[in-house]
Amino acid sequence: MGNGYSRIPALWEQGALRSNTRRAASAVGSLMDGRDEVLLEESFRSMLTLERRRAERSRKPFVLMLLDASAFIEEKTADRFLSRISSVLLKSTRETDLIGWYEKGVVLGVIFTEVSCEGETPITEILRSKVVNALESELGRKVLSSLVVTTHLFPESKGDKGAKVADTRFYPDLAKSTPKKRASQVVKRAIDVLGSSFLLLVLSPLLALIAIGIKLTSKGPVIFKQERLGQFGSKFRCLKFRTMYANNDPKIHQEYVQKFINGQAETAHKESGKPAVYKIKNDSRVTTMGRLLRKTSLDELPQFWNVLMGEMSLVGPRPSLPYEFEIYDIWHRRRVLEVKPGVTGLWQVSGRSRTCFDDMVRLDLRYSQSWSIWLDVKILLQTPGAVFSGDGAY
Repeated sequence: MGNGYSRIPALWEQGALRSNTRRAASAVGSLMDGRDEVLLEESFRSMLTLERRRAERSRKPFVLMLLDASAFIEEKTADRFLSRISSVLLKSTRETDLIGWYEKGVVLGVIFTEVSCEGETPITEILRSKVVNALESELGRKVLSSLVVTTHLFPESKGDKGAKVADTRFYPDLAKSTPKKRASQVVKRAIDVLGSSFLLLVLSPLLALIAIGIKLTSKGPVIFKQERLGQFGSKFRCLKFRTMYANNDPKIHQEYVQKFINGQAETAHKESGKPAVYKIKNDSRVTTMGRLLRKTSLDELPQFWNVLMGEMSLVGPRPSLPYEFEIYDIWHRRRVLEVKPGVTGLWQVSGRSRTCFDDMVRLDLRYSQSWSIWLDVKILLQTPGAVFSGDGAY
């Protein structure tokens, strides 16, 4: 097999920078059997995170191959078997590829950097075939039959109906949880449960009045249920008070969202000297009662039930619509993956509809990267002021 692959561009051979990065990562982890080419689990997962973030910016895909040897972990020959697998991988991959433990002692991983997706045969199939053939020639078909080899392309294809929005194997940094982080998450969940329960109880008279107002002023259900994406793309029914006439055309919003995400949306106040507003204004689908609810954000009060059910949090990015996610840029997806969606967040207290989509995503990512209980408390304290001012709400 050598160190090259058929139909893979010469770019793969230009690996000086990647090779240096690889040696640096190898120095971080301890060695396996004296070889400095196989990274420890922590180092390998760190490199996977870096490679994912690089691909988000460069748009150059990579392939993650996982070799699951769990069938051998109970046998006395497991160490020798895994050592032979790693030896074959070192000989059958390029210098620019990264090899290490995805799960120590159980799953070996290979990161094939900067691959080409051109051609009729998927690059994942080409790489899997090459590695499997090399392993079979060294270890034999019988032994190989107990080894599970899977390949995963990043970025994942989007828009496939029924498919998950993300492959969690590419996000080991999000799955990893330290004791301190777990403790903070428990506190966050406790705040969510206690806060949403308290607010639903205290605001129950207001909820009843809003429900009566909606029922008296327009035909249709009081509560509008819409499919949204939670963390890692888990789908749930997001609740809102209905603010539009029943049986309206959703294409109006879908077309606007596409323009908004692509930076092509026209803004209100464009020529008036006022701050731009990225929102559909004077929408004929919105009822008179609905305009009041939207202006005051009271239409979102039923989402406290979503918080109580664990589908949302009090603080976090706004939950995405499935058709929004289909047109997200690669780096936009992280706002769906990294944290649970919330009723309020940095975007709501930082301009709301006066913020373009890219800046909104940056606020969401800033929140996920700097999240703390204290940050949640500060956002919650700022939310009433943002709601009562109505700034950026339409």
